[in-house]
Amino acid sequence: MPAISFQSVSKAYPSPRGPKGATFLALDRVSLDIEEGEFFGLLGPNGAGKTTMISILAGLTRANAGHVRVLGYDVQADYAQARRSLGVVPQELVFDPFFNVREALRIQSGYFGVKNNDAWIDELLESLGLADKADANMRQLSGGMKRRVLVAQALVHKPPVIVLDEPTAGVDVELRQTLWQFIAKLNKQGHTVLLTTHYLEEAEALCGRIAMLKSGRIVALDHTSELLKAASSNVLRFKVDSELPKVLADKARITGRIVQFPANDALAIEQYLAAVREAGLVAHDVEIRKADLEDVFLDVMNKGHQSVAALEVQPS
Repeated sequence: MPAISFQSVSKAYPSPRGPKGATFLALDRVSLDIEEGEFFGLLGPNGAGKTTMISILAGLTRANAGHVRVLGYDVQADYAQARRSLGVVPQELVFDPFFNVREALRIQSGYFGVKNNDAWIDELLESLGLADKADANMRQLSGGMKRRVLVAQALVHKPPVIVLDEPTAGVDVELRQTLWQFIAKLNKQGHTVLLTTHYLEEAEALCGRIAMLKSGRIVALDHTSELLKAASSNVLRFKVDSELPKVLADKARITGRIVQFPANDALAIEQYLAAVREAGLVAHDVEIRKADLEDVFLDVMNKGHQSVAALEVQPS
């Protein structure tokens, strides 16, 4: 039995730009199973449908069609059981300004009928670097500390399925490392983890399987290692001080001064460097590296629905 199951799920919202009665299809017949104990990544650009999927999973939004289950419990018909099995860390910093950290965690425990769990609360506080903030009012915490409390609240009832929606967005490196060490520990203990993130290096390092969403559809679904194998074998990377000609820029991935080209062999590398020289530019800090998940992601998004990767592959 899957930990999370989406079966032909569709969700439409009223269109803000179309005529009256027009709708926008946020999810289009999405089907996806995540097995117990997996660390699964859900990736996609803004507006792809990731948060809509999580909102439906958490029972905050109703799908127009299809079924969603958590450990076999339908999120609509068996809402209480499904929600009790989930721990969701939302994107938004939502907190109650009237309580300190420990009180907030005890109140959250009460929502799930959990009592006398101070030992687990202490472990959460220690593991997430909140022990010295236990008696601090939520209003006094920095954004990063509030984010840690959100994680602790999601885990306070020891849910078997953990959903992390952009948990490290805008937070410091220390929190990212602390969080991933703790979540990886819980995953090894058997907890299922579903992660959405724009930090693709995190997804590549942590997730055993990855699904990529575009315009409400799954356009890639495979083991992380297989997605990386399908990418260009090498990437040419260098820096330039001036703008590339359009004919080259259209083929490149450009971040500030850094230029990257897919390069499958030595001939392609030399041709790109020659074209840069012919344009009167100088390539600095030239290096060749293996393709990473960001290369795969951009390739899939650019190719759209034509590049669906091994959608029938099941977890090993």
